[in-house]
Amino acid sequence: MIPVLAGGLLLTAACGTQSVQSGAVVPEAPAGAAGGAVPSLSVGHTVAPRVEPTEKGAPKPVKPEGHAIGPRKVAWLSAKPSKDGRSLRVVWWSGVEPCQVLDRVTVKQTSKRVTVTLWEGQSGKIQNPVCIDIAIKKVTTVKLKAPLGHRKVVDGAKPAPKPKN
Repeated sequence: MIPVLAGGLLLTAACGTQSVQSGAVVPEAPAGAAGGAVPSLSVGHTVAPRVEPTEKGAPKPVKPEGHAIGPRKVAWLSAKPSKDGRSLRVVWWSGVEPCQVLDRVTVKQTSKRVTVTLWEGQSGKIQNPVCIDIAIKKVTTVKLKAPLGHRKVVDGAKPAPKPKN
């Protein structure tokens, strides 16, 4: 934690004239600005990232939170069945929390296929979060009503293939 804070302070110091107010970096007025006014910026709440020990390159385990703002379908990379076939380990790329949280997972099961749809949105717990564009690989476990068997696993966020004539 200390190396991260020290690096953040060095980065802030190296960026020129800026001040830090309640965790957000706000540029100061340029020299010679009229009245020395500081430009107003809309700054949301910041949240310290949760650091969880994971293997290098391993996806971050998450659970659906529910009540996300503006949930939308998100494509996943892989869905691997457990040894007994009663659950799937679904991996996808996402953004940082609270800007991108897993809202819910819908599962439609038939005798031929299992359609898994991930829904992500902004956390409803924090208003106006400050977000950075960084990709995070995440994973969640989806329980099935019956063992997967020979059924095909389909991503509900991707359009269905057109039938062949």
